[in-house]
Amino acid sequence: MRLNVTSEIGKLKSVLVHLPGREIDVMVPPMMTQLLFDDILYGQVAREEHRRFQQLLRFVAQNVYDIQDLLEEILEDDDVKLEVLRDLGERNKFGRKLQARLREEPAAGLAEVLIGGIPTEKDGAGELPSFDLLPVPNCFFTRDPQVVVGAGVVVCGMATQARRREALLSKYVFQHHPKFRDCKFRVDFMAGRDRKRTIEGGDVLVARRDLLIVGLSERTNRDAITELARSLREVDAGVSTIIAVELPKQRSFMHLDTVFTFTSRDECLIYPPVILPSGRQAATVTEIDLTKKDVRFAPRKSLLAALRRKGIDVDPIYCGGKKAIDQQREQWTDGANAFTLAPGIVMLYERNVRTAEELAKHGYHIVYEDDLLLGRAELETWTKKKYAIQIQGHELSRARGGPRCMTMPLEREDL
Repeated sequence: MRLNVTSEIGKLKSVLVHLPGREIDVMVPPMMTQLLFDDILYGQVAREEHRRFQQLLRFVAQNVYDIQDLLEEILEDDDVKLEVLRDLGERNKFGRKLQARLREEPAAGLAEVLIGGIPTEKDGAGELPSFDLLPVPNCFFTRDPQVVVGAGVVVCGMATQARRREALLSKYVFQHHPKFRDCKFRVDFMAGRDRKRTIEGGDVLVARRDLLIVGLSERTNRDAITELARSLREVDAGVSTIIAVELPKQRSFMHLDTVFTFTSRDECLIYPPVILPSGRQAATVTEIDLTKKDVRFAPRKSLLAALRRKGIDVDPIYCGGKKAIDQQREQWTDGANAFTLAPGIVMLYERNVRTAEELAKHGYHIVYEDDLLLGRAELETWTKKKYAIQIQGHELSRARGGPRCMTMPLEREDL
């Protein structure tokens, strides 16, 4: 496979996802804060919603890969398996008993428990669960542990302990899987033990081959953006500019893609109070020129203005429409977190009704999941017709992540 992501909207060819497994079934309310959830999910329904989501991705994408399947495939190699377990054990201080158990697991079983966790056997009825190995229930948000930039990958440095194993598993997959042997470069924030530089994929948007937009958020800090700029320059990634967008430090704005996503060549979805310069929570925007020796953050008026300076003029479509109440409600349920399958073909939760109405006003045909899956409608991808695909996701959306959060493009067509 040739990694190639030079925009947010080029026609999708290959994508990385993860079907939620037992890792979401073992979570109880007292664990939610530690594992970054606001609610517990009904696994059976969440999995069915995700399977349907994957079917919709296949209307455009040639390949839909599950990170657990790729992990299993690299663990079939005994040398890789021992290397992975040694590194995980040292980083997480696994005891001898746990290390021995993990070594005995076959590849499929090991891939499953590294994501799903291992409950302690002595737990009794009515007791709070304990784990020999904690689950990683955020794993189906494949956007965050890594980012494909051009022909290479950035392995992210996750901001919380609950998600660091996800980035390590991604690191191993991109390092060892034969599908990625032609990866041009790897920028690895998990290479050392430094936890001060944190960056997550939901904060990184590939606006163009030479231009990234990076959120400065609860999860991504200034030191990491500085290091990213230096590293991309060192590996000759082809990126010459980073636009940094400093978000309010709030749970509802955990990543940049919760307030801004591209939907077509000349349109984007935004949460107005943060993205518009007149908004009551307007983001502070700066720009880094990677062609200069020093990494400096030069101030800009707004994100849209900074993009115009770089020749990208996009018409903003308001998440939630024009009313403040609807904007706040639908931003919370990821109305701005659309995933673009091809220019003008986007996916979003059907619960975000006002956002869909705004898209319709901009010429998007609203198509429901069932109509596509049952053959009552089709995507005319060979035309310039625009679509907003409404997916159900009533259970998935309770985990606080939308369609973009659940996808990591590996290959898109160049625009």
